[in-house]
Amino acid sequence: MAREAASIDASTFQFFTRNPRGGKAKALDPDDLNEFHRLADEFGIHGVLAHAPYTFNPASPVEKTAEFARTALAEDLERMEKTPGQMYNMHPGSAVGQSPEEAIDRIAVTLNEVLRPNHSTTFLLETMAGKGTEIGKTFEELARIIDRVELSDKIGVCMDTCHVWDAGYDIVGDLDEVLAEFDRVIGLTRLRAIHLNDSKNPCGSRKDRHAPIGEGHIGLEALLAVTRHPALSHLPFYLETPHDTLARYANEITLLRNA
Repeated sequence: MAREAASIDASTFQFFTRNPRGGKAKALDPDDLNEFHRLADEFGIHGVLAHAPYTFNPASPVEKTAEFARTALAEDLERMEKTPGQMYNMHPGSAVGQSPEEAIDRIAVTLNEVLRPNHSTTFLLETMAGKGTEIGKTFEELARIIDRVELSDKIGVCMDTCHVWDAGYDIVGDLDEVLAEFDRVIGLTRLRAIHLNDSKNPCGSRKDRHAPIGEGHIGLEALLAVTRHPALSHLPFYLETPHDTLARYANEITLLRNA
């Protein structure tokens, strides 16, 4: 993936640690790891972001589901040490059949079980759109998880522009106030990555449907304001726009850099 990222002039990339719908992870190939390190050095690729499968739900009251999340998270974090100093992102989980507070407690318990002092990976909790019983639709929910994690220095946040917009944070009309609220509730020092996506839905819709850059309700101007904001411009940005070719991602990278 480092070679593909370099081919579209990207300076970083995101990847899934295993099939996005779950399952076993492929064994790591030492030759692939060596090639990644070589290409990352050659092309200046840094701040790589691993993404947990969507099926992980450490908030689940069903022990089999929660145990799968715990086991796979622990395995993923150990594998991440083969590329030290990177980041690992996870959707916090869903409060199926329980209160949000109970779900938050379960998520924190899982993180306390899988995080280790020797880990060099920063674990990111993603802001969510709020569909169904998702946890992470408000900054306060993420803060309550972080407050319960013992190794809190290992924890950060990935802000998804589509998700926060769909959750009701008006990053078009008042980006400064949204960031000020994030700072008050969580702290901007915890914000470590941005998923840069437009949205097919109006603000507050809680639907989570990504759109190409400039083709949704957020719009190009507001997304450029995100990338250029002095509190955010130093962060890595990752496209999760709905494209099926590298060329379309390359076009978006060019658009964002040259607009």
